[in-house]
Amino acid sequence: MVFFNHNEQLENLGNEILESTFSNFPNLNRDQIALTWVVYDPPIPVNTGGALTPDAFWGHGVRGFNYRGGERIYPASVVKLFYLVSVHEWLEKGMTNTSKELERALSDMIIESSNDATSLIVDILSGTTSGPELPIGPFETWKYQRQIINRYYQSLGWEEMTNINVCQKTWGDGPFGRERAFYGEMFENRNMLTTNATARLLHSIVGGVAVSSGRSQQMMSLLKRSLNPDELPQDVEEDQVIGFLGGGLPQNSQIWSKAGWTSSVRHDAAYIELPEQRPYLLVVFTEGKAQAKSREILPFVSGKIAEAVSNL
Repeated sequence: MVFFNHNEQLENLGNEILESTFSNFPNLNRDQIALTWVVYDPPIPVNTGGALTPDAFWGHGVRGFNYRGGERIYPASVVKLFYLVSVHEWLEKGMTNTSKELERALSDMIIESSNDATSLIVDILSGTTSGPELPIGPFETWKYQRQIINRYYQSLGWEEMTNINVCQKTWGDGPFGRERAFYGEMFENRNMLTTNATARLLHSIVGGVAVSSGRSQQMMSLLKRSLNPDELPQDVEEDQVIGFLGGGLPQNSQIWSKAGWTSSVRHDAAYIELPEQRPYLLVVFTEGKAQAKSREILPFVSGKIAEAVSNL
């Protein structure tokens, strides 16, 4: 069971948008894209400043559409969303303490998508550090510690989380030493997410029920992106807007998002508010070297979804 209700109207619209995407991007194979789209009909249960209790929020049905939403895909930096929530859970439970460095790392991990910041966050969450390879006994302990983030997500009891893997750092050049050993010979232990799992986590954040309402608000403030070209970061390879879902929206929209990209994937997960329309959540993952390079596919899909929402 996914957290949203399947809906014929969204099913038809979603399939039309996908067909239009495949015909506009003939190099995009049908198994190189996954998508989850959730629409918030009035009374709107999200971005309320945490006005709903968790029970009221989860009891409020939402409708959605997914295409390959349960497929495991390497998430690149989208995984940082999962580490963001974990840090707030640890802080809430007193499993770690806040500090200037932790706050700086959280901010850089989400706003700039810094891998170095993420490395510190994973160390703090797991009580481990990177370094040379370890003897078998200590390495077993180290690996168990690193799996703590997975154990947290399994403990939530959400079906969408059953086949995800969130225990690896994000790299520029790739892992070395004990980190390389932890990836497995064929990289079989690398991070894996689905668009449905990502959508459910983002849904809980915008619903104000991820960890606590105050902490959800703090997460939202880090995820907020400006669509004003003058305010986008300069001199960066990717700004998480142009070439991503924000790139397909009218400038007067609002977006809270976390993108991810490598040489072989390009993804984005976003909560979007268009003026005078129903808010919605959209997660799109694309795979393949050509797709990863394309700055057109995600904005195209995003623009089509925005159009569909204004006709709902």
